[in-house]
Amino acid sequence: EAVPYKVLNFLGANINYGGRVTDDKDKLLISTILQTYINPEAVEQKSGYKYSASGLYHPPEGHTVEETITYIRGLPLYPMPEAFGLHDNCNITCAQDEANKLLTGMQGMVISGGGGEGGQSADSVMDATAASVQARLPEPFPLDVCEEKFPTLYEESMNTVVKQECLRYNKLLWEMDRTLKHFRKAIKGLIVMTADLEQLGKSLFVNDVPDMWSAKGPLSLKPLSSWFLDIIARCHFFRSWFDLGATPPVHWISGIFFPQAFFTGAIQNFARKYGEEIDLLSYGQKVLSGVVDPKRDLVRPPEDGVYIYGLFLEGARWDRSTNHLEDSMAKQLFTDIPALWFKPVKNRTPDPLDYRCPCYKVLSRKGTLLTTGHSTNFVLYLEMPTDQPVSKWIKAGVAAFL
Repeated sequence: EAVPYKVLNFLGANINYGGRVTDDKDKLLISTILQTYINPEAVEQKSGYKYSASGLYHPPEGHTVEETITYIRGLPLYPMPEAFGLHDNCNITCAQDEANKLLTGMQGMVISGGGGEGGQSADSVMDATAASVQARLPEPFPLDVCEEKFPTLYEESMNTVVKQECLRYNKLLWEMDRTLKHFRKAIKGLIVMTADLEQLGKSLFVNDVPDMWSAKGPLSLKPLSSWFLDIIARCHFFRSWFDLGATPPVHWISGIFFPQAFFTGAIQNFARKYGEEIDLLSYGQKVLSGVVDPKRDLVRPPEDGVYIYGLFLEGARWDRSTNHLEDSMAKQLFTDIPALWFKPVKNRTPDPLDYRCPCYKVLSRKGTLLTTGHSTNFVLYLEMPTDQPVSKWIKAGVAAFL
């Protein structure tokens, strides 16, 4: 009687684990991993069937418990990344995560000390940091002028997108300006030091983003110094958009606070231009491998859709010569993705041979659902051409990030 491999895979991936795992990307990963082990080739080819690229991991040849135990004892004590379908670079990522956790714990104890670098007190360091941030804080966008430059139009949804983005960054800038002024007064004894202001000072001292700012800012895992430079760059991007007074030819997608709204606005423009039902439209994506510098090379917007840049890959790299996904180079954890052309297409059928690469805002790959149905972290899928089995990239955890 034939072994019901399909049924066994379904029971394991969708029932045994499926009841506990809710994320669709995690479900796909579980299903792909199980299919590596539960298949007729593993039974028929026996040790000739390999679970990993090197061939070190394969079905044991023994028929007794002792022979199987002997095979298991011959495997490496610390499993190699390839045992799980991962690239060798993941060893570096794991080591970095462990080091970061250790240093974060040590950093959290620094505030209890009495002095800082160069003999400065903690209060002096916090006040100097606050003054530095305050001096470089970008100016808020004039929303009344923004409304004049970008009026709400039926045929241009991007006007609404840029106004919403300017308002979001204004709320962050207003909060930063207000709290910095109050903190600097409180640290000098001019006003009462509240619990929120005290926590702000501790965050400034250890180079963390204060909770009051992160609550109003874009999702980020960066320390305060890098986070603030990122906020300056984001505000500069929208200042350029504001000064231009029209939608730019190419967009830095990493600088957009709520990218889902941006993509919705672009597809809405297409639907209204051609009188199509927006529910029947989806994005076709083309990687512009020939574009080296998007801001210099893309001087005109596309007839339909949008040009974007600023994405990068983890777990793989994009080969500009072959226009396919390829294995990462050794010790190269992240690689840039060339500029992309997102073009709305009606009743589009995705190519099953392309890898549907999930795109996230930050590396943590986790988020919560908003009331709008959007995730706080996941943005959308990128369809990346590949000449290798899609299962390879699924197990390798290949993903794109803003």
